Amino acid sequence: MLTQKHLFQLPEDIHYLNCAYMSPLLKSVEEAGINGMQKKRNPANIKADDFFSEAATVREQFGALINCNAVQVAVIPSASYGLKTAVNNLPTGKGKFAITIGDEFPSGYYSIEGWCIENNKELIVIKAPETKDNRAEKWNEQLLESITADTVAVVMSSIHWMDGTIFNLEAIGKRCKETATVFIVDGTQSVGALPMDVSRFCIDALICAAYKWLLGPYSTGLAYFSEFFNNGKPLEETWKNRTNALDFPRLTNYTTEYKSGAGRYNMGESANFTLMPMLNTALTQIAEWNVENIQDYCSKLIAPLEQFLYANNFHIEDAGYRANHLFGFQLPPFINTQQLMGALQEKKINVSLRGNAVRISPHLYNTENDINVLMGTLSGLLQ
Repeated sequence: MLTQKHLFQLPEDIHYLNCAYMSPLLKSVEEAGINGMQKKRNPANIKADDFFSEAATVREQFGALINCNAVQVAVIPSASYGLKTAVNNLPTGKGKFAITIGDEFPSGYYSIEGWCIENNKELIVIKAPETKDNRAEKWNEQLLESITADTVAVVMSSIHWMDGTIFNLEAIGKRCKETATVFIVDGTQSVGALPMDVSRFCIDALICAAYKWLLGPYSTGLAYFSEFFNNGKPLEETWKNRTNALDFPRLTNYTTEYKSGAGRYNMGESANFTLMPMLNTALTQIAEWNVENIQDYCSKLIAPLEQFLYANNFHIEDAGYRANHLFGFQLPPFINTQQLMGALQEKKINVSLRGNAVRISPHLYNTENDINVLMGTLSGLLQ
């Protein structure tokens, strides 16, 4: 697959290796947003069905991306919204503790921590082993061993957001199924760039903010809620989530019935006539590219950088336990962070510092030149 930089508006002199921070907009997504805004110039053009049709297509596309029925997909405004929805519907009568991973993203940690405090449960944090040898493999083993019949839920990211450590979701999901543990996954940093299968991985809830690897606009997200959640309580009570929502003249014929599947969990104003067309366009492009091709492109793109890092005493996780679209490396002791960031800024290289890792997150808009400029800058710090 060739670079797709021509489909974006990134300046030629910017080396943007930071999709895990926020993706740039595709030209087609930007155009969809402009068209959406223009549509509201004359609200007479917005029909009753427009409150539902675009979001329905978005749910179908997301369902195809993660291998689930679209009826189990909800439109959400943020990852924290989806995580809180899932955690609020955990069973309170089962188990003594919940599990998360060390340095989990705050939205996930705060959601399950608050629930544990409210329900007198212990929150167990499985921290990364304090070793560089087989670190990810040992971390996965410790996580699996910690899941027992006394576990209410495992709440974690699909890959670690700081350094791209890959967790064995299939093995974890299987263990959760064996112990009747609810498996809640934040897929924000992988879905759209790394294959995801909620059925194969036995995931009960998959939450994704859309402004990173789904290439969508900010303040949009999507969530899969399995049948386990079909009778749960939503965060808000919006008219659009009730079974009579299409009957505009009779909306005050109040009903206690929600739409089927995850329909009760859609956020209010999920129709958003600007943002939904943008997200729909982005998902269409991802499907056309194919997620496997994105991961393969990133793998080939970063191959020279991997060799450079190994050869020059930068620490990087073993390839089998590290994503290609998002990974972190640690600096040799003689290079300080301030020195690094100054050099990167001078060369207009955009990356992120997360914990003790320099996080690199390329996409199809990146080229060999971006990687070469990064390696050249790092080489200059070694002298």
